[in-house]
Amino acid sequence: MAKAKKTAEKITEKKTATGGRRKVEFVINAGPGHEMVCLAGSFNDWEPTSKQLKDTNGDGIYRGTVMLAPGEYEYKFVVDGQWCIDEDNPCLASNDLGTLNSVIKVEAK
Repeated sequence: MAKAKKTAEKITEKKTATGGRRKVEFVINAGPGHEMVCLAGSFNDWEPTSKQLKDTNGDGIYRGTVMLAPGEYEYKFVVDGQWCIDEDNPCLASNDLGTLNSVIKVEAK
């Protein structure tokens, strides 16, 4: 299984007018040529294929947005079946599997 090269991951939050929920964009530079890059977290019951990220430019940068209510969420990227933390996010939490999850806090408007 190929290991993802992650050189520039980021998360940006954008304001919306949808009942206090916010559009949160997740981005990972996994490199080109991956079969599937997804986002799994506490917001989607850790389902590893429910939120597929897209590489619209073919440059290996995968993006996707999720509508989230204010609160704190744990997540990981899943690149061709390999679970990866967000190396650009210093906020981490230990999980029950003895590994780490990335953490994002979505602020209220």
